[in-house]
Amino acid sequence: MASSSRVAKRFTRGWPFALTLGLGMFSSPSTVWAAGITLDLGNSATQQTGTSLQILMLLTVLSLAPAILMMMTAFTRIIIVLSFVRNALGTQQLPPNQVMVGLALFLTFFVMLPTWNKIDTNAVQPLMKNQITQAQA
Repeated sequence: MASSSRVAKRFTRGWPFALTLGLGMFSSPSTVWAAGITLDLGNSATQQTGTSLQILMLLTVLSLAPAILMMMTAFTRIIIVLSFVRNALGTQQLPPNQVMVGLALFLTFFVMLPTWNKIDTNAVQPLMKNQITQAQA
């Protein structure tokens, strides 16, 4: 019972401070106006807009990179095989998980490099040079 009375005394002591702080905040004149924002694209609006869209797409791809790596590459299969090899050797944690993921990433890039080169030469570069449409790419 003594501890509850101590808490009550501490709570009662803090009320005047909180009340003074609250009244001080709400009684002061604090009219805040929203700042106006103007957007001037100028003469080279298409170039600036294109650059902004490219940055937006780059950030989108970077945020989705782990999901793309997991779904569209052999990373998942490689990491599973490496974990099977680790268990077959009888070691539970000898190559740490970070080392396993590093090896899996290296092997994934090594295995997927011919596919990425083919995509680059057949789809990305002709699209950037406006030789094919986006639907064809």
